[in-house]
Amino acid sequence: MTVRVIHWGTGNVGRHALAGVLADPRFELIGVHVSGPDKVGLDAAELAGLATPSGVLATTGIEEVLARRPDCVVYTAMTDNRLPEALEDLRRLLAAGIDVVASAPVFLQYPWGVLPAELLDSIEQAAAQGDSSLFVNGIDPGFANDLLPLALLGTCRYVEQVRCLEIVDYSTYDNPAVMFDIMGFGKPMTETPLLLQPGVLSLAWGSVVRQLAAGLGIELDAVTQEYQRLPAPETFDIDSGTIEAGTAAALRFEVRGMVGDRAVTVLEHVTRLRADLAPDWPQPARAGGSYRVEVTGEPNYTLDLAMFSDHGDHNHASLVGTAMRLVNAIPAVVAAPAGIRTTLDLPLVTGTGLADTSRIPAAQQR
Repeated sequence: MTVRVIHWGTGNVGRHALAGVLADPRFELIGVHVSGPDKVGLDAAELAGLATPSGVLATTGIEEVLARRPDCVVYTAMTDNRLPEALEDLRRLLAAGIDVVASAPVFLQYPWGVLPAELLDSIEQAAAQGDSSLFVNGIDPGFANDLLPLALLGTCRYVEQVRCLEIVDYSTYDNPAVMFDIMGFGKPMTETPLLLQPGVLSLAWGSVVRQLAAGLGIELDAVTQEYQRLPAPETFDIDSGTIEAGTAAALRFEVRGMVGDRAVTVLEHVTRLRADLAPDWPQPARAGGSYRVEVTGEPNYTLDLAMFSDHGDHNHASLVGTAMRLVNAIPAVVAAPAGIRTTLDLPLVTGTGLADTSRIPAAQQR
């Protein structure tokens, strides 16, 4: 059965997810929701960077989405700077009986023990009211630190610690709001950005360490966080703007799931704006960036996942991976019981096999 889909958000992740929906015969795109008036009326294919018109024109307003009664919404809208509005969007969609796959808010990857009870209850009640399901995922939080480590943990006799790392050069990530306002790059070292405010790291990535603990069948006593920053040695430019000498240019943080005084599940990010910064910090497996899973136990594992593409750099590849994790999950989420669904309870999500190249522009084929 064809799944009727509305796509919501056409930014860095959204345009790739929209292209994935349009290329997949399992789905019928019946609408596109955009936030900016400059995109209203544009064809979905144009928004996705595809040449052949789809006949589906972009609109705005959640009432339009609800009126079309899709089976599923692919929600890739920006949420970091509009969290209350995004959560209300999700509640309304779920309460209306619409399943949702979403790239954010990231704490909904595995929210138990992360969110205040009243906030979590409101989302779960909306899903129960609409008999609908919600799956929030991507690459990080997502398959790089849930699906991959959980697969490795399933082959261990015992585990002492599992550590998931993102080691990425963000200089080509073009999103000034995220880079400057949220992560604090290019800001004075004396200024504490949103991401590094007390408790925010544990809110954003606490879902990762708690889901890994649940997969191991253990209960955490606490979730802790710490970070380091380094300044730019001189002024230089990145895709999002200019980094002045002396402002923040490299960030390393950890979110740790603790049992007693021992860190058993760890999420670590090493973010540089130039490859030569912080040479003593962990280095990627491939120039530009990679994800790494380290398991200490019996046996020990180190698994490196390097992302690259014929059509862009490592950041482009990560955006495509995030988008397609959501798109390929649509059938499983539509078939799932009502509620917040996670990698722990969904069946294995895969692609559709060999590509239908008639749906992919020649320039994007290998």
